[in-house]
Amino acid sequence: MSLYSPPQEPVRYVHVDDHLIVIDKPSGLLSVPGRGPEKADCAVARVAADYPGALTVHRLDMSTSGLLILARSKEMQAALSGLFERGEVEKAYIADVWGTPDPPNGEIDLPLITDWPNRPRQKVDHETGKPSRTLYEVTETAADHARLLLTPLTGRSHQLRVHLAEIGHPILGDELYADEAALAASPRLCLHAARIAFDHPATGERLALSLPCPF
Repeated sequence: MSLYSPPQEPVRYVHVDDHLIVIDKPSGLLSVPGRGPEKADCAVARVAADYPGALTVHRLDMSTSGLLILARSKEMQAALSGLFERGEVEKAYIADVWGTPDPPNGEIDLPLITDWPNRPRQKVDHETGKPSRTLYEVTETAADHARLLLTPLTGRSHQLRVHLAEIGHPILGDELYADEAALAASPRLCLHAARIAFDHPATGERLALSLPCPF
């Protein structure tokens, strides 16, 4: 029996043109279909219902909310994928984490690899892990947590979640990497893809989009 219970509210369209679509993916919705018919409901399926032929470009973790790009043709899918592969897409995330990092800004440079016996978990591995770098900046503090602006310089799976947990400041509500206190501090993963910017492959114009934080 599947525990997947996607949110019922429709995806919100942030940008639509003849070449690509950007949505605000809600927390709890898969980016792409999972295994089995019970996991068919996902962001790309919902968009394809409104815009037939919509194609995946990148993914957000199911628990992460925020800006997700889809292509409207295979040519645009290839062009956008190339931007991601070359690091030409600027991304910024907002996260609430347990405690307050010291120093309040810096870079986390820890190589990551899939933890195969415990998939989908990832782990730090200094021998065989792939280079993974994250910039962080504390923007607000509270009694037991802080709000961070995160800039991933690489795009590894679960990168932000693992990096913050490894430095002792797991993201609140993280069911995979948070300790008991940080997990109990929020009913959802407090990670949001808040900003994205890139040169539009079809027009050459700079497309910069942002979303307010929902938590």
